[in-house]
This record gives sequence, structure tokens and C-alpha cells, in this order.
Amino acid sequence: MFRRKLAALDYHNPSGFDCKNETDFRNFIVWLEDQKIRHYKIEDRGNLRNIHSAEWPNYFEKYMQDVNCPFTAQERQETVDWLLGLAVRFEYGDNADKYKHCVPQAGDANTVKSSDPLINLDGNLRGELYKHQVNNPDFKAGVLALANLLQIQRHDDYLIMLKAIRILVQERLTQEAISKASQSKEGLPVSLDTHILGFDTGDATLNEAAKILRLLHVEELRDLQTKINEAIVAVQAIIADPKTDHRLGKVGR
Repeated sequence: MFRRKLAALDYHNPSGFDCKNETDFRNFIVWLEDQKIRHYKIEDRGNLRNIHSAEWPNYFEKYMQDVNCPFTAQERQETVDWLLGLAVRFEYGDNADKYKHCVPQAGDANTVKSSDPLINLDGNLRGELYKHQVNNPDFKAGVLALANLLQIQRHDDYLIMLKAIRILVQERLTQEAISKASQSKEGLPVSLDTHILGFDTGDATLNEAAKILRLLHVEELRDLQTKINEAIVAVQAIIADPKTDHRLGKVGR
């Protein structure tokens, strides 16, 4: 998942890097600090370079605090991705004149733009937002914080996580959705023993769960039928009272 960023930073083995391998990981951190991030002065990098020391995890924790990394050492993949994003940003800053004339590869001219406003934001999200923001460590940390707050599954593509956040906000956190959710539904208690499932799973607990699911499904079908009836009534209100112009009628031939 880090291959493209590692290749962009001229890492010696972008395809074979394994952040779960402790030796590879420590060597990678040393290389990243020495070659790309350079947060410490050369004489202050001794502890970080001592990858065989039993105290190295503590040195690394301090290093993450010093570079303001929002993740913990236990979140290794997120930490590596954040540090790579930081390194890419520094690499661009050091070679701005070299990269400022680079243009993204053009797509098919006949490709129809997505109707998703998240993708077409300001013309082309993946052209502008992706180029300038997706690799920004602050952007990633913000998206990840929102995903954690909303209990959204993490994904390697931060734009996909951002899209999931937008969908959840639109469907669950609008004023209409909150108002609907706050309306308590009072119903009568139901005895599952009086309902026949129609099949047997071989497990009493599963049978009860299946009965509950069936009842919930019936409730949803009733709501759907009610909405269909309302739509039919609304249409009939429009077409059931036609206006006739008697001047256009005639008797005989």
C-alpha cells in the first residue's frame, strides 16, 4: 500500500518493504529521517540510528511526538503512511521548481464526469484536491479522526473514507434525519410464540432471531405500502378531475 509513495521518494525497495518486519521498519525510519524529513540535526539522530537498542521504541515514540505525528506506535501502518506523506510534502518543497510544471496524466476526453459532487468538487477533485491535499498529513489525520468519530471502517484510500463520511452525514446527521430518529415509535409487545416461522433452523435462538427479522421486514413492507398509497393518491389528485372544453364538442357528422 506504500509502493507509489516509496517509489516517488526513490526508496531502494518500494515493492518489498514490509512495515511489519521490525528490522525493515527501523531501517526505513532511519532512512526517512536521514534522507527526506531531516527534522533532527545530524548529531541528534544517534538514538534513532541505533536500531538494535532495546530503547529504540522509546526513541521512536519521542520522534513521533517531535514531528507531531497524530498516531501511536501501535498504529504502524497509519504512522508509516503519515510519515511518507510528510516526506512527500518536504520533497516537493525542496524541489518545487522541478515539480511545479508537472501535469497529471490526462484521462479519456470522452469520459463522462461523475455526478458525485465529491468527485467533481471545483471541477475535478481527483485532479486538484487529490494532487494537493490527499498526501497532506493534516488532511489524512483529519479524515481519519472523522472516520473514528463516526465509527467508519478505515480504508487505504482517504477519498473513499471521505466519501463514506459524506454519505453518513447526509443520511444520518441532517436536520430531517435527526428529527425522524428522535421520534419514538411506541408499539405493542409481541409474543414470538404466537408467530409461526415456517421453517426450522435447528436452533431455538436462531428461530427467534429469524422471527424478529421477519417481523421487522413486514414492518418495512407496511411503511413502503403506505408511501406507495400516498404516491397514488397524489397522482390521482392531479389526473382524476380532467377539465373538458365543451366548445370543442359537436353532435353528428
